Amino acid sequence: MMTFGEIQAAAEKARAVIGTADTAVVLGSGLGDYGQTFEHVSRIAYTDLPGFPASTAPGHAGEFIGGDKNGRHVLIMNGRFHMYEGIQMAQIALPVRLLRLLGVKRLILTNAAGGVNLSFHPGELMMITDYINLTGQSPLTGPNMEEFGPRFPDMSHVFTPALQNICREAARGMGLILREGVYCWMPGPCYETPAEIRMLRVLGADAVGMSTVPDAMAACHAGMEVLGISCITNMAAGILDQPITHQEVLETGRRIQSSFRGLIDRIIESI
Repeated sequence: MMTFGEIQAAAEKARAVIGTADTAVVLGSGLGDYGQTFEHVSRIAYTDLPGFPASTAPGHAGEFIGGDKNGRHVLIMNGRFHMYEGIQMAQIALPVRLLRLLGVKRLILTNAAGGVNLSFHPGELMMITDYINLTGQSPLTGPNMEEFGPRFPDMSHVFTPALQNICREAARGMGLILREGVYCWMPGPCYETPAEIRMLRVLGADAVGMSTVPDAMAACHAGMEVLGISCITNMAAGILDQPITHQEVLETGRRIQSSFRGLIDRIIESI
Protein backbone atom coordinates (compact mmCIF):
# COMPACT_ATOMS: atom_id res chain seq x y z
CA MET A 1 0.00 0.00 0.00
CA MET A 2 1.37 3.39 -1.01
CA THR A 3 1.78 6.10 1.60
CA PHE A 4 0.16 9.50 1.22
CA GLY A 5 3.58 10.97 0.42
CA GLU A 6 4.12 8.43 -2.35
CA ILE A 7 0.71 9.23 -3.88
CA GLN A 8 1.62 12.92 -3.69
CA ALA A 9 4.86 12.24 -5.56
CA ALA A 10 2.96 10.36 -8.28
CA ALA A 11 0.46 13.22 -8.49
CA GLU A 12 3.24 15.78 -8.94
CA LYS A 13 4.68 13.77 -11.82
CA ALA A 14 1.24 13.56 -13.43
CA ARG A 15 0.58 17.28 -12.81
CA ALA A 16 3.65 18.22 -14.83
CA VAL A 17 2.19 16.43 -17.87
CA ILE A 18 -1.63 16.69 -17.73
CA GLY A 19 -2.14 19.67 -15.42
CA THR A 20 -5.02 20.14 -12.97
CA ALA A 21 -8.81 20.38 -13.30
CA ASP A 22 -11.94 20.43 -11.19
CA THR A 23 -13.74 17.77 -13.28
CA ALA A 24 -12.63 14.33 -14.40
CA VAL A 25 -14.18 11.46 -16.35
CA VAL A 26 -13.45 7.75 -15.92
CA LEU A 27 -13.88 5.91 -19.21
CA GLY A 28 -15.34 2.42 -19.19
CA SER A 29 -15.35 -0.23 -21.92
CA GLY A 30 -16.35 1.22 -25.30
CA LEU A 31 -15.55 4.86 -24.46
CA GLY A 32 -11.77 4.70 -24.77
CA ASP A 33 -11.75 7.03 -27.80
CA TYR A 34 -13.46 9.89 -25.95
CA GLY A 35 -10.12 11.59 -25.30
CA GLN A 36 -9.70 12.09 -29.05
CA THR A 37 -12.53 14.64 -29.01
CA PHE A 38 -10.45 17.04 -26.88
CA GLU A 39 -7.91 19.67 -27.89
CA HIS A 40 -4.36 20.21 -26.58
CA VAL A 41 -4.26 16.64 -25.33
CA SER A 42 -1.47 15.31 -23.10
CA ARG A 43 -1.10 11.76 -21.78
CA ILE A 44 0.77 9.83 -19.13
CA ALA A 45 0.58 6.06 -18.69
CA TYR A 46 -0.27 4.59 -15.30
CA THR A 47 2.93 2.56 -15.51
CA ASP A 48 4.97 5.78 -15.77
CA LEU A 49 3.81 6.71 -12.27
CA PRO A 50 5.63 5.19 -9.27
CA GLY A 51 3.58 2.52 -7.49
CA PHE A 52 0.89 2.25 -10.17
CA PRO A 53 0.14 -1.17 -11.69
CA ALA A 54 -0.62 -1.80 -15.37
CA SER A 55 -4.21 -1.98 -16.60
CA THR A 56 -4.75 -5.33 -18.32
CA ALA A 57 -8.49 -5.25 -19.14
CA PRO A 58 -9.35 -5.27 -22.87
CA GLY A 59 -10.45 -1.82 -24.04
CA HIS A 60 -8.69 -0.04 -21.15
CA ALA A 61 -5.62 1.91 -22.29
CA GLY A 62 -4.32 2.56 -18.78
CA GLU A 63 -3.47 6.26 -18.95
CA PHE A 64 -4.38 9.69 -17.64
CA ILE A 65 -5.32 12.31 -20.22
CA GLY A 66 -5.54 16.06 -19.90
CA GLY A 67 -7.41 17.97 -22.58
CA ASP A 68 -9.47 21.06 -23.39
CA LYS A 69 -13.08 21.22 -24.54
CA ASN A 70 -15.22 24.34 -24.86
CA GLY A 71 -12.62 26.36 -22.99
CA ARG A 72 -12.39 23.98 -20.03
CA HIS A 73 -9.54 21.70 -19.01
CA VAL A 74 -10.74 18.22 -18.09
CA LEU A 75 -8.85 15.18 -16.81
CA ILE A 76 -9.65 11.67 -18.04
CA MET A 77 -8.93 8.21 -16.66
CA ASN A 78 -8.67 6.18 -19.86
CA GLY A 79 -9.17 2.76 -18.32
CA ARG A 80 -9.43 1.59 -14.74
CA PHE A 81 -8.26 -1.24 -12.50
CA HIS A 82 -10.49 -4.21 -11.66
CA MET A 83 -10.56 -6.71 -8.84
CA TYR A 84 -10.43 -9.60 -11.33
CA GLU A 85 -7.03 -8.45 -12.60
CA GLY A 86 -5.53 -9.56 -9.28
CA ILE A 87 -4.76 -5.97 -8.32
CA GLN A 88 -4.86 -5.13 -4.62
CA MET A 89 -7.96 -3.25 -3.55
CA ALA A 90 -5.91 -0.33 -2.19
CA GLN A 91 -4.28 0.07 -5.62
CA ILE A 92 -7.69 0.24 -7.31
CA ALA A 93 -8.28 3.49 -5.40
CA LEU A 94 -4.97 5.06 -6.51
CA PRO A 95 -6.13 6.78 -9.72
CA VAL A 96 -9.13 8.43 -8.03
CA ARG A 97 -6.97 9.60 -5.14
CA LEU A 98 -4.40 10.99 -7.54
CA LEU A 99 -7.15 12.91 -9.36
CA ARG A 100 -8.25 14.38 -6.03
CA LEU A 101 -4.71 15.68 -5.48
CA LEU A 102 -4.88 17.24 -8.96
CA GLY A 103 -7.83 19.37 -7.86
CA VAL A 104 -10.71 17.22 -9.06
CA LYS A 105 -13.93 17.94 -7.16
CA ARG A 106 -16.40 16.23 -9.52
CA LEU A 107 -15.96 12.74 -10.94
CA ILE A 108 -18.04 11.29 -13.77
CA LEU A 109 -17.86 7.48 -13.77
CA THR A 110 -18.85 5.48 -16.85
CA ASN A 111 -19.02 1.76 -17.46
CA ALA A 112 -20.44 -1.03 -19.58
CA ALA A 113 -23.02 -3.09 -17.69
CA GLY A 114 -25.39 -5.98 -18.12
CA GLY A 115 -29.09 -5.24 -17.89
CA VAL A 116 -30.83 -6.94 -14.97
CA ASN A 117 -34.03 -4.91 -15.13
CA LEU A 118 -36.29 -6.66 -17.67
CA SER A 119 -37.52 -3.34 -19.06
CA PHE A 120 -34.01 -2.31 -20.16
CA HIS A 121 -32.59 -2.85 -23.66
CA PRO A 122 -29.01 -3.07 -24.97
CA GLY A 123 -27.78 0.31 -26.13
CA GLU A 124 -29.62 2.30 -23.46
CA LEU A 125 -27.93 4.46 -20.83
CA MET A 126 -28.65 4.18 -17.11
CA MET A 127 -27.82 6.84 -14.55
CA ILE A 128 -26.67 5.11 -11.37
CA THR A 129 -28.71 6.11 -8.32
CA ASP A 130 -27.11 3.70 -5.84
CA TYR A 131 -24.99 0.58 -5.71
CA ILE A 132 -24.88 -2.91 -4.20
CA ASN A 133 -21.47 -4.36 -3.35
CA LEU A 134 -21.51 -8.17 -3.49
CA THR A 135 -17.73 -8.63 -3.62
CA GLY A 136 -17.18 -8.32 0.12
CA GLN A 137 -14.24 -6.04 -0.68
CA SER A 138 -13.47 -2.34 -0.31
CA PRO A 139 -10.59 -0.14 -1.51
CA LEU A 140 -10.77 1.61 1.87
CA THR A 141 -9.71 -1.52 3.79
CA GLY A 142 -6.48 -1.05 5.71
CA PRO A 143 -4.98 1.97 7.49
CA ASN A 144 -7.09 5.04 6.81
CA MET A 145 -5.54 8.02 5.02
CA GLU A 146 -6.98 10.92 6.98
CA GLU A 147 -5.62 13.28 4.32
CA PHE A 148 -8.36 12.00 2.00
CA GLY A 149 -11.25 11.35 4.36
CA PRO A 150 -12.61 9.86 7.59
CA ARG A 151 -12.21 6.29 8.82
CA PHE A 152 -15.95 5.62 8.49
CA PRO A 153 -17.29 7.57 5.49
CA ASP A 154 -21.03 8.02 5.04
CA MET A 155 -22.34 6.32 1.89
CA SER A 156 -25.93 7.59 2.07
CA HIS A 157 -25.47 9.77 -1.02
CA VAL A 158 -22.51 8.44 -2.97
CA PHE A 159 -24.00 9.76 -6.21
CA THR A 160 -24.58 13.50 -5.98
CA PRO A 161 -28.22 14.61 -6.48
CA ALA A 162 -27.23 17.93 -8.09
CA LEU A 163 -25.16 16.13 -10.73
CA GLN A 164 -28.00 13.69 -11.31
CA ASN A 165 -30.31 16.61 -12.07
CA ILE A 166 -27.78 17.99 -14.54
CA CYS A 167 -27.58 14.56 -16.19
CA ARG A 168 -31.38 14.32 -16.49
CA GLU A 169 -31.61 17.77 -18.07
CA ALA A 170 -28.78 17.00 -20.48
CA ALA A 171 -30.46 13.77 -21.61
CA ARG A 172 -33.81 15.54 -21.96
CA GLY A 173 -32.20 18.21 -24.12
CA MET A 174 -30.84 15.52 -26.43
CA GLY A 175 -34.12 13.63 -26.59
CA LEU A 176 -32.22 10.68 -25.14
CA ILE A 177 -33.84 7.90 -23.12
CA LEU A 178 -32.07 7.83 -19.75
CA ARG A 179 -32.83 4.94 -17.44
CA GLU A 180 -32.15 5.21 -13.73
CA GLY A 181 -31.28 2.40 -11.36
CA VAL A 182 -29.07 0.50 -8.96
CA TYR A 183 -25.73 -0.92 -10.12
CA CYS A 184 -24.43 -4.13 -8.56
CA TRP A 185 -20.69 -4.78 -8.35
CA MET A 186 -19.65 -8.41 -8.86
CA PRO A 187 -16.04 -9.60 -8.79
CA GLY A 188 -15.75 -11.22 -12.24
CA PRO A 189 -14.05 -12.17 -14.47
CA CYS A 190 -16.79 -14.74 -15.13
CA TYR A 191 -20.12 -13.34 -16.20
CA GLU A 192 -22.88 -14.08 -13.72
CA THR A 193 -25.05 -17.18 -13.84
CA PRO A 194 -28.80 -16.98 -14.56
CA ALA A 195 -29.46 -17.90 -10.90
CA GLU A 196 -27.24 -15.04 -9.71
CA ILE A 197 -29.06 -12.61 -11.99
CA ARG A 198 -32.42 -13.71 -10.59
CA MET A 199 -30.99 -13.13 -7.10
CA LEU A 200 -29.75 -9.64 -8.06
CA ARG A 201 -33.17 -8.73 -9.39
CA VAL A 202 -34.74 -9.75 -6.07
CA LEU A 203 -32.14 -7.63 -4.24
CA GLY A 204 -33.10 -4.57 -6.27
CA ALA A 205 -30.31 -4.36 -8.84
CA ASP A 206 -31.07 -2.93 -12.29
CA ALA A 207 -27.64 -3.47 -13.84
CA VAL A 208 -24.54 -5.50 -13.04
CA GLY A 209 -20.85 -5.06 -13.73
CA MET A 210 -17.30 -5.61 -12.51
CA SER A 211 -16.16 -2.04 -11.79
CA THR A 212 -17.17 1.51 -10.77
CA VAL A 213 -18.14 0.84 -7.16
CA PRO A 214 -14.56 0.97 -5.78
CA ASP A 215 -14.00 4.19 -7.75
CA ALA A 216 -17.19 5.63 -6.25
CA MET A 217 -16.16 4.53 -2.74
CA ALA A 218 -12.75 6.18 -3.03
CA ALA A 219 -14.25 9.37 -4.48
CA CYS A 220 -16.94 9.60 -1.80
CA HIS A 221 -14.32 9.02 0.90
CA ALA A 222 -12.29 11.91 -0.54
CA GLY A 223 -15.28 14.27 -0.53
CA MET A 224 -15.77 14.36 -4.29
CA GLU A 225 -19.11 14.80 -6.04
CA VAL A 226 -19.88 11.71 -8.11
CA LEU A 227 -22.03 10.92 -11.14
CA GLY A 228 -22.31 7.40 -12.54
CA ILE A 229 -23.61 6.36 -15.97
CA SER A 230 -23.80 2.80 -17.30
CA CYS A 231 -24.12 1.78 -20.92
CA ILE A 232 -26.37 -1.29 -20.98
CA THR A 233 -24.36 -3.27 -23.51
CA ASN A 234 -26.12 -6.61 -23.07
CA MET A 235 -28.87 -8.27 -21.12
CA ALA A 236 -27.55 -10.30 -18.20
CA ALA A 237 -27.38 -14.09 -18.13
CA GLY A 238 -30.61 -16.03 -18.49
CA ILE A 239 -32.68 -13.16 -19.91
CA LEU A 240 -31.95 -13.91 -23.55
CA ASP A 241 -31.16 -17.36 -24.93
CA GLN A 242 -27.69 -16.46 -26.14
CA PRO A 243 -24.14 -16.44 -24.74
CA ILE A 244 -22.54 -13.27 -23.36
CA THR A 245 -19.20 -12.19 -24.84
CA HIS A 246 -16.89 -9.26 -24.25
CA GLN A 247 -16.94 -8.61 -27.99
CA GLU A 248 -20.68 -7.92 -27.73
CA VAL A 249 -19.98 -5.51 -24.87
CA LEU A 250 -17.40 -3.58 -26.91
CA GLU A 251 -19.52 -3.55 -30.09
CA THR A 252 -22.58 -2.15 -28.30
CA GLY A 253 -20.39 0.42 -26.58
CA ARG A 254 -19.06 1.57 -29.95
CA ARG A 255 -22.59 1.71 -31.41
CA ILE A 256 -23.82 4.10 -28.73
CA GLN A 257 -20.60 5.99 -28.11
CA SER A 258 -21.73 9.05 -30.10
CA SER A 259 -24.78 9.55 -27.85
CA PHE A 260 -22.75 8.70 -24.75
CA ARG A 261 -20.06 11.22 -25.68
CA GLY A 262 -22.69 13.86 -26.40
CA LEU A 263 -24.30 13.33 -23.01
CA ILE A 264 -21.01 13.66 -21.17
CA ASP A 265 -20.15 16.79 -23.17
CA ARG A 266 -23.45 18.41 -22.18
CA ILE A 267 -22.97 17.47 -18.55
CA ILE A 268 -19.48 18.98 -18.44
CA GLU A 269 -20.75 22.15 -20.12
CA SER A 270 -23.55 22.47 -17.55
CA ILE A 271 -21.43 21.95 -14.44
